[in-house]
Amino acid sequence: MTKYFFVAASEKFLTVEEPIEEILKERVRNYKENNKEIDFWLLKNPSFLQTTQFVDLKAKIPSPPAAILSTDKKFITFLKLRLEFVAVGEFEFPNAEITDPFKVEEYN
Repeated sequence: MTKYFFVAASEKFLTVEEPIEEILKERVRNYKENNKEIDFWLLKNPSFLQTTQFVDLKAKIPSPPAAILSTDKKFITFLKLRLEFVAVGEFEFPNAEITDPFKVEEYN
């Protein structure tokens, strides 16, 4: 099993209002310099937020949602502290409800 950690907020907050692109670019650069495999992803409208385990959390996030998903708990903790107004969560994969942690939903 793989444990994933995430921060979630509205897509607008993560992609427009906060300089998350700069943070992610710097992290990618650092990973390349250190020959480290990427372990974080920005997902717009991630399917895992549609599961019953996150129904209460999703209700607090303006639509459409977005999330930064990672296997690195420290990175997600850093993002929570840096961004402040985000929800956090975690899940193990595979599980009964989440068939693909990277799957995204179409916007309605």
